[in-house]
Amino acid sequence: MKTKPPSLTGIKKSPALFRAGQDLPLLYTSPHYLIINKPSGLAVHPGPRTPDSVETRLVPHPRGGPWLVHRLDRDTSGCLLIARRKTALIAAQNAFTQRHVHKTYWAIVNGRPPNEEGTLTVPLKKHTTPTGWRMISDPEGDHAETHWRVLTHKDGKSLLELDLKTGRTHQARIHCAILGTPILGDNVYGQQHSHGLHLLARGLTVTLPEENLTAQAPLPEHFLAIFDHTLHA
Repeated sequence: MKTKPPSLTGIKKSPALFRAGQDLPLLYTSPHYLIINKPSGLAVHPGPRTPDSVETRLVPHPRGGPWLVHRLDRDTSGCLLIARRKTALIAAQNAFTQRHVHKTYWAIVNGRPPNEEGTLTVPLKKHTTPTGWRMISDPEGDHAETHWRVLTHKDGKSLLELDLKTGRTHQARIHCAILGTPILGDNVYGQQHSHGLHLLARGLTVTLPEENLTAQAPLPEHFLAIFDHTLHA
C-alpha cells in the first residue's frame, strides 16, 4: 500500500530575497540583515549607465526596503550590508556613525611598501573638474586613517590587508596610491588592468545592541590568478 506524501498545505514559504535569476551570494542572513558578497562590476545603485544593480535585484518589501546600509564602488567586490527592516537600518547606521564597525579590505597592489606594516593618516577632499572628480589629499579635507599590512609579495606585486579606521570615499584606493603602491586595475589612481580593480571588502563586523554581524568574503578568481591557490578563501 502506497503512502501519500505529506501535505504542503499551510507551510509558509520564505519570501524571495532577489528577483528571479538575479540572486547574489549570501555571506550572512538573519530576520533583520543580509550581508552579500557583491561581485566586482556590479553597481550598488541603479543609474543611466548601471541599470543592473544590487538595489534593482532586491525584491521590495510591502512595508519598505530592503535598504543598503553602506556602499561599495562598482568595481570593488566583497561584503555589503543590507537592512531588511527600517528599524534595522537605523540601528546599523548608528553603529557606523559610532564606529562600532570593523571593515577589512584586501588589495593587490603594484610594488611593495617600504615597511611590512604601518598607518597612513592623510586627510582627503573631493576635487571636481569639468571632466570628472577624484579624491585628493588636502590639509582641509576630512580625516582619513588606514592601517596596512603586507600579507605576501610576488613578482613585483603585494597583497595588502587594509584596516580602514575611517570610511571616506575611495579611501583605500587613494591611500594605497599615496603609499606608492597603487591598487592593480585602478584607472583613477593607478593604471588599468584587464581584470579590473583588485580590491576586496574581505571582512565586515558590526556590533549592535541585539545582534552582532560578521562575515568574510572569499577570494575572487582574479586574486587567486595572481597569488595562486596558496591563498585560502
